[in-house]
Formats: sequence, structure tokens, C-alpha cells
Amino acid sequence: MGIADRIPIGISSCQIFLEGKVDLGQIHAVAEKAEQFGYHSLWTQEQLFGDTVSLEPITLLTYLAAITKKIRLGVSVLVLPLHNPIRLAKVLSSVDQLSTGRIELGVGIGGAQPILSNVHHSLYPKLNISENRRIKRFVESLHVMRALWTEDRPHYDGEIFKLQGDPMQPKPAQPGGPPVWFGARQPNALRRSVRYGDGWMGAGSSTSDSFKGAVITICQYLDEAKRDPASFRISKRVYILVDNNEARAEKRLREWFGQYYQNADNASKVAVWGSPEKCREQLEELVDAGAEHLLLNMVFDPEEQVQALAEITGLIPYSPTRLR
Repeated sequence: MGIADRIPIGISSCQIFLEGKVDLGQIHAVAEKAEQFGYHSLWTQEQLFGDTVSLEPITLLTYLAAITKKIRLGVSVLVLPLHNPIRLAKVLSSVDQLSTGRIELGVGIGGAQPILSNVHHSLYPKLNISENRRIKRFVESLHVMRALWTEDRPHYDGEIFKLQGDPMQPKPAQPGGPPVWFGARQPNALRRSVRYGDGWMGAGSSTSDSFKGAVITICQYLDEAKRDPASFRISKRVYILVDNNEARAEKRLREWFGQYYQNADNASKVAVWGSPEKCREQLEELVDAGAEHLLLNMVFDPEEQVQALAEITGLIPYSPTRLR
């Protein structure tokens, strides 16, 4: 039984261009292959500042909605307190309609994550948003968006945000709005995930061991909340590079992490690389640990890797893939 027979497999969209030029042909080719091979979902991520060319995620989702037909489209994660939830609710409702109900929303608070060199913390003052109230802003933003997505005359009386019955149309194509994934690490944040979210996605910057520990914690919180585990999905983003030359693969990943995240060492700690067999084994370990969905994050050779990853997960028959 292949991995794809056990759980849905997501793949990253072409979004980040280290060479500095946006390649529309590559975006289109990877999206087309992802849908053709049967991937469950196609994902973007958010980075506001940086030297590397990285497309804005929701704009890209809108483009992907126009060039695909059935694959689900996600962003993981938006740092929610950095967004105005009223405007964001409108934008996401619109793109959910344009995609005929295929949007998945990942949200996080942002914090002192080593891979990001505290970039999210530094963004709060840049956007004139109080960092001290980010948890309050995060929770209220969720309530505001869900009210706007479900109520004809939405009302919400928060400390930061208020709704006074002003209607917003259209509602999302998905009743209740897009499923909301949480990106979180700390115990209190994992508890919020269980309380407010539809699922949790372990960060690509986290190790497999930390993922396993978080899954145990989440299962405890689900039990405490008397919540049906089937109503809450568990996922893991995995930075991955299939290459029979393991030394070359690690070197390339370290260069990518160094350029994009300014933290080359973390590549060696969290990424998966090597032969198809080795990569498959490490992904199977995550599934055995409780992953109910995987987001495979390509960083090089996307048109080649989208096929190689489809083969090792069992989406398409395995054949010796011509790897660089």
C-alpha cells in the first residue's frame, strides 16, 4: 500500500524564485502536473519581506484557481494578526467562489521561530500593529471572519474588532467558509488549535521528533475537549528533495535555506532528502506517527520533483526517475 492510499498528499506551488524572475510557465506546468497526478492539494505560503522573489499567496491562489479544475488550493500559513480580518474575509470569500469551493486556509500567530530569524516579530511594528495583543487579535480575527462567512447580518463585539450588522457578500462557496488549519508549536497554541481550528499543520521548520511529540499533545487535548478526532486533521509540511546523490541534495537544500530563511543549518535538521527509497521511508514514519495529510514542499527542479514525489507516494506508478 502506498502513502497516497493511506492519506491525502499536498504539494507546494511554484511561488519562490531564487533567480529573481517569476516563471509563469513553470507555475502553470507544475499546477497542471499536480492535478494530473492526483495530488489532493496545491499550497502557497506567506513572506512579506525578503530579498528572494516570493509571490503573494492569495493572489497566487486566485491564479491557480483559474488554471486548475479540481485540486484543492491552500495557503499555510498566513500570520493572521498582520491582516485586517474584515478585508481578508472578503478576499477569501471571493477566491473560494472563483475556485468553486477549493480553498484551505492556514493561519498562525507568528513568533520567535529560529528558521525565520524572528521575522514575524519584526513585522508587527513595521505594520503598526501591537505585538502585545497578537493572541487577542488572532482569536478575534477568527471570530470576525467566521461571522462574516456565515451570518447575513453579522454581529461581533470584541475588544479590537466589532461588527454591527453590515452584510458582506458573497459568502464562500464552502458552507461555513474554508477549512482553517493552525500552524502552532507551543502547548497553549496547540490547545487553541483544537478549540478553534479544523486541523493542525506541523511547520516545515520543525523536526520529525517534535512533530511526533505535538501529535501526542494534540490527541490529549482532543480527548480533554471531548472532540471527535475525525473532525480535526493533522498534517506536516516537509521540505524534501529526491536525489540519489545525497551529498549534493543536502548541499542544495542548505543553500536554499540559507538564501530564503537565512538559516542553512536548519536544512540538515528538518528536511528530507536522498534516494526515492530513503525519502519514502521517512515520509512513512510521519504517517505512522499520526500525519493524516502531508504537504511536500519542493525547493528545486519542481517539474521533475512533482513527478518523483508522486511516484514515491504511490500517486502514479513508480519508474526510475531521471534525477539530477
